[in-house]
Amino acid sequence: MKKSIRKRLVKNFMLVILITVVIIEIFLSNSVKEYYYKNLEDVLTSQIESSTSFYSRYFPSFNLDDILIDDIDMFWRYTDVQVQILSLEGELLLDTLGISSKEPINTFDIVRAQNGEKGVWIGTVPYSPESVMAISVPLIKDDESIAIIRFVSSLEETNTIIQNIIIILIIIGLIVITIGGIVSIILANSIVNPLERVSNVAEKMANGQLKIRNDIENDDEIGRLASTLNHMADEIIKREQIKIDFISSVSHELRTPLTSIKGWSITLQTEDIEKDLLLDGLKIIEKESDRLSFMVEELLDFSKFISGRITLEKDTFDFSSTLNFIAKQYMPKSKNSNINFSVEIDENVNMIVGDENRIKQVLINLLDNAFKFTDEGGCVELKAYMKGDNLILEVEDTGIGISAEDLPKIKEKFYKGNTSRANSGIGLAICDEIVKLHEGELNIESQLGKGTDIKVILPYEEESI
Repeated sequence: MKKSIRKRLVKNFMLVILITVVIIEIFLSNSVKEYYYKNLEDVLTSQIESSTSFYSRYFPSFNLDDILIDDIDMFWRYTDVQVQILSLEGELLLDTLGISSKEPINTFDIVRAQNGEKGVWIGTVPYSPESVMAISVPLIKDDESIAIIRFVSSLEETNTIIQNIIIILIIIGLIVITIGGIVSIILANSIVNPLERVSNVAEKMANGQLKIRNDIENDDEIGRLASTLNHMADEIIKREQIKIDFISSVSHELRTPLTSIKGWSITLQTEDIEKDLLLDGLKIIEKESDRLSFMVEELLDFSKFISGRITLEKDTFDFSSTLNFIAKQYMPKSKNSNINFSVEIDENVNMIVGDENRIKQVLINLLDNAFKFTDEGGCVELKAYMKGDNLILEVEDTGIGISAEDLPKIKEKFYKGNTSRANSGIGLAICDEIVKLHEGELNIESQLGKGTDIKVILPYEEESI
């Protein structure tokens, strides 16, 4: 297949060169022929005009019979070509070569001369194997045509010169075709060889060697193809890593609650178990079951996002009511955790269009993280306000914060940092995807030991996101 591409390229290049050379050869050959024929025509025209002018000037009283009887050489004195004098009917009256003809001559040049114009004719004559050129003009006396004078010249020498030039042009054309063939092979190799290298790398990638890369030599179509293959390999590696991290995270996160549930299930099967211990065990099983359900829902959401199957169900809703509802949910938690929780909602934040459940999901995830990473006595703030054409949702806490090293990676899938309080590491990744689907941004600012400030910036128009 690779060889066929090279052959097709060379064949197409050669076809273009051959057609171009043939067209140029035909054009040049015709131009050369026309040039030499035109020169000969101009020479014959000049000579015949000189003869007729000489007659008008020096022999105006001579009629045609006088010229023929006295054999005056005024018409052929200054030329070495064949000269003929014909009647107005085309009958041959005089020929310098002694040619006679019983039939009238009616070639194109004679017909033109009969009409009082100069005529030019190229063709063959019975008495010569070579082509000839004939120029005919009327002979004028007292403003009337009395005869036709005709100069006839052989084209043998002219055709020989033309043929020699055409042969030279053909040789030059063959040289051009040969050079073009060599250049075509070089050009075909310059296209096919990089394609072969890209194809070889693609085959190795298909066989699982995903770390191999194409060398990008030029910023052209082949270079962009090589760059695309490199990017594709990077994406495959990234997705493979996501799959590995996903399995690892799921295995790790599910192990702890399952172990706890299994342990308490065994404990509760013992005889004569105390009622308090039974209640504690059932509460733990319930709590770990809820934790498992939450993780499963989170993982399902993540799976949908990663496969691009999540779609927003937008509708108009009262955003301030949604925020108040979420705030009421977290008030008991703030009291139990001894964390000061405050909510500030700008009065301009009213009806908007968006996916209410998904926005709730973002805020709940951000608030869960804020409470989780804030110690007793700390503060968590939820704010909603307008800034220009954007709606800003801000969650700020005075928790443990995020290190400068971890901060750029915090929205990456399955990234947990160095803290033991982190869960699956996909909550922020899901939040980021939801915000992007709303054409917004999720910005995180944090200092280790001082707290974290997360802003969700959504484009806002009245009743529209």
